[in-house]
Amino acid sequence: MKVIKNRKRAVIITLVLLIGSCLFLYYENNSIVISKYSYTNEKIPSSFKNLKILQISDFHNAQFGKNQSLVVKKIKQCEPDIIVITGDLIDRRRYDLEKSMDLVKQIVDIAPVYYVSGNHEAWSGHYDEIKKALLSENVKVLDNDSVDIQKGEDSITLIGVKDPDFLTSNYIEGTDYSELEKYLESVSKDNDFEILLSHRPELMWLYKKCKVDLVFTGHVHGGQIRLPFVGGIIGPDQGFFPKYDSGEFVEEDTTMILSRGLGNSVFPFRIFNRPELVLVELGK
Repeated sequence: MKVIKNRKRAVIITLVLLIGSCLFLYYENNSIVISKYSYTNEKIPSSFKNLKILQISDFHNAQFGKNQSLVVKKIKQCEPDIIVITGDLIDRRRYDLEKSMDLVKQIVDIAPVYYVSGNHEAWSGHYDEIKKALLSENVKVLDNDSVDIQKGEDSITLIGVKDPDFLTSNYIEGTDYSELEKYLESVSKDNDFEILLSHRPELMWLYKKCKVDLVFTGHVHGGQIRLPFVGGIIGPDQGFFPKYDSGEFVEEDTTMILSRGLGNSVFPFRIFNRPELVLVELGK
């Protein structure tokens, strides 16, 4: 009888742990957090003070409620002036453009949307289709391109770079960043306030070399699994315990905001790493 009772107790404890783990994983992967930052720079024109920029990154055609209602509700609550998407809107392994466009079609009614590609767009083989769909919804696609955002007589420059994997011939040779470097050097101007959209945080060396003021990046998913007081476990193109995993990084005159993103890719779960929207408010 004692053996039977112990077995029952073990089964109950196991079930409780399994149910608790499932609930924890569901919460960690579906409960969106909004991370807010204030950014100041003397180069920001006074008319752009309090401009709110909302960043979406690494969506990977995720699903947040029916018709993406949960994430759209969060975005509306932020009342952004512009929305930027920093790559991996889709997932190349589970390609489903419709899910991602369900989100895009709604957020274009909230604020102007600017987009740059990520490595999953580069690998998908569907980039022409993705770009065409985005342009049809009046999303500004910045493939090594820039645009001036005007407020009266004042303006700031928004620069976007195509993901470096569009330039990669194979993994052995690696990526030639010279084209990207030439482009950034040609558009970056010391006297103007510039915001850069790029998927890749590991290129911080290039962003600060080109003296970009503010950079929005993604790609790392926050390290996928985060340890309290330690940070992310692994980051693509950075390896274990990546230097750039999540948050704000300041090097010389360049500030980089790195989003943990919303979706998942190779590893299907986030642990201690909730999906994230980023909201940055400009100051002077």
